[in-house]
This record gives sequence, structure tokens and C-alpha cells, in this order.
Amino acid sequence: MSRILLLIVAFSLFSCKESPSELDFTTQELYGQAIGTTYSIKYFADSEIDIEPQVDSLISLFNESMSTWVPNSKINQINAGVDSVMVRKEFKEVFDYAQEIYRKTDGYFDPTVGNLVNAYGFGADGQKEKIPSPATVDSLLQFVGFNKMDITPANQPESYLVSSQQPGMYLEFNAIAKGTLVDYIARMLENKGVMDYLVEVGGEVIASGENLEKQQPWNVGIDDPTQQPGDRKLLTVVQLKDKALAGSGNFRKFKIDDASGQEYVHTVNPLTGKAVPSEVLGVNVIADNCTLADGYATAFMAMPLEKSRRLLPNLKEIEVLIIYMGTDGALKFETTPGFKSYLKNQAL
Repeated sequence: MSRILLLIVAFSLFSCKESPSELDFTTQELYGQAIGTTYSIKYFADSEIDIEPQVDSLISLFNESMSTWVPNSKINQINAGVDSVMVRKEFKEVFDYAQEIYRKTDGYFDPTVGNLVNAYGFGADGQKEKIPSPATVDSLLQFVGFNKMDITPANQPESYLVSSQQPGMYLEFNAIAKGTLVDYIARMLENKGVMDYLVEVGGEVIASGENLEKQQPWNVGIDDPTQQPGDRKLLTVVQLKDKALAGSGNFRKFKIDDASGQEYVHTVNPLTGKAVPSEVLGVNVIADNCTLADGYATAFMAMPLEKSRRLLPNLKEIEVLIIYMGTDGALKFETTPGFKSYLKNQAL
């Protein structure tokens, strides 16, 4: 899922009575590769805390459990039809959240869309150039429907089995697992007594406490979806404290069919099987945890704008910004009532 979030990490000193060096904390940062993307962590603690081994362990856990890009991961074993693949609590947590979002968005968030994602060449099977025919898309829709899958306890502690009513389904959590990894890293930090931090994985962010260097909430930028490649431009900045933010957009990950000139995007509509652009250019979601923010951002990216307008008043657990192109060719914005309270400059 193409991200439309840019992490703004401020390294300048905050002008106040005390300089950062005089304050009673240490500033620590960590960067690296994680589940096919990058991560960054900034946190403040009373003393030096080495979290890199724990972060590496969590990344390995998620790769081996839920990455369709890791050949023998648990999810790939399930997709290959291996009998009695046992998964652990982190897999069940993602599965349960995905089912919740699937139900509340009337199926527009659907992790069983993987066969279609692969068919359009955006998946892990490596076939990047193909464009499926309408007949192929229709035939693959039979394998889509998260309501056809279930997870039940196994005969070992904290272990579960995933089953489906339809053989041949392809499950992928790429549109939600980064958010869950963010949440797991945040929990690890809090278990170590760290309460002021910013964790980002592939553009998905959770912010706790404050940026103590600046003595203010964390600033996170939202990209302008009309920007040109190599010319990054911010649309606005939000201030976060004890909240998560995730975004989805198709402006970085798409392809053009040479034969027809048709543009295809990586966000596949699970109800129609189509991967064509809509008027919605980007979605940003604020929630209490990054798993919810990540999943809902994908759902509203796949959803027609009018459908979003009807559903959002019933989803009190999230705040949403939708960026879309108006019929006049101008960039337009719609937000839930609470989203604007997070904007740093209130300029949307």
C-alpha cells in the first residue's frame, strides 16, 4: 500500500529556559528495514535503553508470520493449502481487527483480495507486467470474501488454526500488518517505561506523550497527492499525542497498460475486482492504535466517495481526511468533525 505520510523529525533545539542537554532525559533514535519497508523510532528515556534486539525480534516475528514476501511464512503456508498451519497471537490479533474492519466497511477492507492483487502484478508472485482480462477478474472474485475464513483455537496454548470455506483463497495482511507492527513496538517501549516516543513503519505512525526536545506534541506531515516524483510536497501537518496515523494513496504505486493506456492502481476494489483510479487520491486516518488506522485507510481508499460519506458518521472510533479530485479538476478535502482539531495550522 502506497503511503502518503511523511515523518517529520525535528532535530533543531527548542528555545526555552532549559536546553535539551540540561533536561533530565536522553534522546535516542533507531532506523532500519522492516517487512519490506523502512522504520524509524525516536524516544526519550531517563537513561540509555538499547531496544534494537527487541525490534529485530518483532520484525522477524512478523515476517515469519504474515509476510507474503517470505517464502515459507505462516501466511504463505496457509495460502499454499498446507494442512493445520498453527499461528500465534499476533496473527490472530491482525485477523480479528481485519474482520472488524471488514464488517464495518461492508467488505471494502478485505484481506482475501490477494489473488486479484497478484493478477494485476502488485503482489509477491513477481509477475509485474500482466493485466488480467475481465473474464479473469470475474473468475477470481469467487476467491474473495473474508467472511469465508475463520480462525479457531488449536490444541496448543496461544495457537490458532485458520480455515476457509473456499479452497484457493489467498490471504494477505500487507494493508494492515505494518500498523500492527507499529503497535507492538509501541507496547515494547511502554513495557520498558518509555512513554514519550514516535514509531513509524512504512509511513504508519504512532505517537505517545510529547516530543520532549520541542516540548510539544509530535508533528507528522501529510503529503500532497498531486506532487511530482522527486518533488515531495506537504499538504498539511498534524499534531499527535497518544494517537496513531496511517495513510493510503495510489499516487506512487500504479502502472499504465501499454496497449490501452489505462492506468491501474494497487488498491483493488474487493467488490468489483477492479483496480482503476477513482476520484479519491488519498486517505488519512487517526485512531487510538495503528492497526485500526492502517486498515481503515485502505478501506476508504478502495471505497467510492459517496459510500465513505454514508459510513463515516457511524465510525466514532476514527477521524478521517479524504483527499479527492473535484469535477472542476481542483483538489478537494473532506474530514470528519474531529480531524481538524489535529491540524497544526488548521489550513485545509
